[in-house]
Amino acid sequence: MTQDEVLQVFRDSGALLEGHFILRSGLHSRQFFQCALALQQMPVVEKLGAELAGKARTLGAVTIIAPAMGGLVIGQEVARQLGVRFIFAEKEDGRLVLRRGFKISPGERILVVEDVVTKGGRVQETLNIVRANGGVVAGIAILVDRSNGTVDFGVPLQSLIALQVETFAPDNLPSDLAITPAIKPGSK
Repeated sequence: MTQDEVLQVFRDSGALLEGHFILRSGLHSRQFFQCALALQQMPVVEKLGAELAGKARTLGAVTIIAPAMGGLVIGQEVARQLGVRFIFAEKEDGRLVLRRGFKISPGERILVVEDVVTKGGRVQETLNIVRANGGVVAGIAILVDRSNGTVDFGVPLQSLIALQVETFAPDNLPSDLAITPAIKPGSK
């Protein structure tokens, strides 16, 4: 699939929103990718998962880890497509941790899968978990890279969409956003 075809999937599903949004990073934006709207349809999950798995296959991961909530659906599908184990990190006391008996073996090659990255805070937290448990980060696979490749985690990164989406600090909003009520549609 081309980037335009993937964008069309998001448009067709109503997952590419326009307005005034507060992102998890605290930045404000006119666009928001609500991936859950696209990923509620299993044929879409399978199609996007196959595309992402195809890009990440050569990284040699034996386990996929995703930060909850956004990465859960696509992470599990990428793992299914690659025929590997799937685990996830979830919040506890405001930070991501491994729970539910999930373990990472020393030297285990792990691919981090996420839905959307702007500044990459959740991905970085997940990378830290993998490394703290002795795992080796094989790479990162994401549906939407809102940084257009400017976020650098020091490992291979694959995405289906790479866009430079305009973002603004809360104290430096353009006039049209300053007069428009902001909503925070993502996870908290």
